[in-house]
Amino acid sequence: MAQAKTFVIGDIQGCFGGLTALLDEVGFDARRDTLCAVGDLVARGEDSLATVELLMSLGDRFHAVLGNHDLHLLAVTQGIRKVKASDKLENLLNSPRLPDIIEWLRQFPLAKRIDPQHTMVHAGLYPAWSTDTLLALSDEISNKLLGPDWVSVLQNMYGDSPRLWKSSLSGDARARFIINACTRMRFLNEDNALEFTAKGSPLDAPANLHPWFTPPNPQLADNERVLFGHWAALNGRTQHPQFIGLDTGYVWGQSMTAYEVNSQQLISVPAR
Repeated sequence: MAQAKTFVIGDIQGCFGGLTALLDEVGFDARRDTLCAVGDLVARGEDSLATVELLMSLGDRFHAVLGNHDLHLLAVTQGIRKVKASDKLENLLNSPRLPDIIEWLRQFPLAKRIDPQHTMVHAGLYPAWSTDTLLALSDEISNKLLGPDWVSVLQNMYGDSPRLWKSSLSGDARARFIINACTRMRFLNEDNALEFTAKGSPLDAPANLHPWFTPPNPQLADNERVLFGHWAALNGRTQHPQFIGLDTGYVWGQSMTAYEVNSQQLISVPAR
């Protein structure tokens, strides 16, 4: 009998064709294998509804963390933000299953430990945090998103400040920093404050900015790996063996990538 495998997939973004092609390529068997996703399940691709329905059908064989597009979808469903044409979410928003999809998305955390060696998060690990700290802060947001006042989390998450982490942060400011670090972070400035103006390749960034994964993080054990998405301009390249970028820009015409946890192998399929 074949050994069960765990695959972690990069940003799907509603690209149903890419998702099914990649699952075929890796030989995913829903009776045995587990699929994880680093967030941004929806938006911009050709069929977010079919993508979500497929992932929902996997039941407890599927795990994900929330990305910025997933949170934005939740905000749209609650009338907090308007949908953009480029989101291509019309069929999902008009689906009779939308209430079930909302409840399904709300269950996912901002970060999840897959095994003692692998932790996934959409944008990355803020360099002042250990993975234990990341998971504890993720739990703070999950408890709010699963609570009766969950819509207020979405209402207050928009904005770029505070940019610098302090453990003394509280209330909306604390929640906003956690969500921004987990779902929007790419660059930091010299003080390791979040910087959102630059979104491209590190090679093209202003001299005062650096990627979140370049400062030393002594709290990260040598055998730990952080799996993340969000930053298509990296095309998966971090130059650091502990930080595995999985957003390889399928929705932009590049490829969709999965990481098999046991073999630590990367598998990709090109965009159609």
